[in-house]
Amino acid sequence: MKFHPKVLPRDLVIVLGDQLNNDSAAFDGFDLSLDAVWMAEAEEECTHVGSHRARIALFLSAMRHFSESLRLRGFIVHYRALDDTPNAGSLAKELTATVSRLCPQRLIVVQPGEWRVDQMLKATAQGLGVELEVRSDRHFLSSPEDFAVHAKERKQLRMEFFYREMRRKTGVLMDADQPVGGVWNFDADNRESFGKSGPGEVPQPISFPPDAMTREVLGLVAKRFTKHPGSLAHFDWPVTPGQAQAALRDFIKHRLPDFGKYEDAMWSSDDGRFSQPYLFHSRLSAAMNLKLLDPREVIAAAEEAHRKGLAPLTSVEGFIRQILGWREYVRGIYWHFMPGYRELNALNAAAPLPDFYWTGDTDMNCLRVVIRQTLELGYAHHIQRLMVTGLFSLLLGVKPQAVHEWYLAMYVDAVEWVELPNTLGMSQHGDGGVMASKPYVASGKYIQRMSNYCAGCRFDPGKSTGNDACPFTTLYWDFLLRHEKFLARNQRMTMQLKNLARLDAPKRKAIRQQATQCRAASCGPNTAVI
Repeated sequence: MKFHPKVLPRDLVIVLGDQLNNDSAAFDGFDLSLDAVWMAEAEEECTHVGSHRARIALFLSAMRHFSESLRLRGFIVHYRALDDTPNAGSLAKELTATVSRLCPQRLIVVQPGEWRVDQMLKATAQGLGVELEVRSDRHFLSSPEDFAVHAKERKQLRMEFFYREMRRKTGVLMDADQPVGGVWNFDADNRESFGKSGPGEVPQPISFPPDAMTREVLGLVAKRFTKHPGSLAHFDWPVTPGQAQAALRDFIKHRLPDFGKYEDAMWSSDDGRFSQPYLFHSRLSAAMNLKLLDPREVIAAAEEAHRKGLAPLTSVEGFIRQILGWREYVRGIYWHFMPGYRELNALNAAAPLPDFYWTGDTDMNCLRVVIRQTLELGYAHHIQRLMVTGLFSLLLGVKPQAVHEWYLAMYVDAVEWVELPNTLGMSQHGDGGVMASKPYVASGKYIQRMSNYCAGCRFDPGKSTGNDACPFTTLYWDFLLRHEKFLARNQRMTMQLKNLARLDAPKRKAIRQQATQCRAASCGPNTAVI
């Protein structure tokens, strides 16, 4: 892809890779005869966290499709592709070159999804002496300013109260001023496992075989990013708004009805491979996070399914809560507390991320299945992330910034505004309780209850010591021992600490010794833990 022939624009509208919505505020007042669009693929954006190759491919393919759609509508688009010669390798350098050449009167951009990019654009514009107008992102139903008002004078921030506020504000699942069904939250009804029989035949998500443009991107990524993690063999993600809408219709019809009941469940085939990685989940987060799909459209489709009797309220409310609640809430947390939020480490965790997070080569079957699935697909659902890969790194005492960088790199739907609070805050409790009311810690018994992973594992989730002790269970008790004073201040940890108090001194000593062996096996013999 080459630059459009030289046309001097009035406004140069910057479109970033996660801002691919036609109704973006960046296009307000756009004049096809006076203004132009700027888009760039940059090596730096692919390598600053060593991204999964499917994540790189998704961004590049969606960007190229969006650029082409703009051109077909008469927009002048200045687009720098990754394989163009020259390509300076960074957004800042490419933007500098374009502005120096075209001399626009003004730069316009919607607020980026990452603090780093936001600061880079402001610094670049200031260095060039050109005005940069940063516009609010109306893709979301709540703005950072709205969240600041919500947070003001609150001693604690909790998603549930924010979610109720959003329900009242939008009228979603409301009967006048009361929630549909009489309760706000059906989370307690949405924690079922599949039992020994498994999920049966689950309708697989609609697939989008790569077209010519996507195949070109896949070839480029395979050739250029040979040392990056992840496979491209299964790439079938939606890369256009039309495909994203088809994916939404497919989910609403085939998997939403059972989503709520089984949203926390996990399952793999008898050979330990990821035969049904998506189960009843939507697979829509990537499309929403690139803004190929409007969250209002997603919420409305789910709400309509309930009104028509096509999906139970428990599933619909649980699904809508993820979008209207968690998705909006984590964005509010991100912008309210950045840039300092990224450096928080309330538990003083310092261990390195185990090497097997990049390979899946571990004897722990749950981690092996989830990590290998992640490497193959760039995907894992929220419980696989929170209660398998996230739980193990939390119990092990891995530095939360290292965990954050892994999640940002490995998942196709990862954009920092949503990934960082979910990882550092909810998963790793690095913020000390800003994001979530307690550390999400459990022993291997939780994984046994919610999956069939333990059936194919040499470790026993019921044992904390001994040769066949489950590392999750060992490290769970060790976590409670190490952080007992810190956790004692949290009322939601009372029951777990009561169970801890039942352990006698010899048992505690044995657990600590076994935990030291677990850390050495995972991170190296000299791993320090506080």
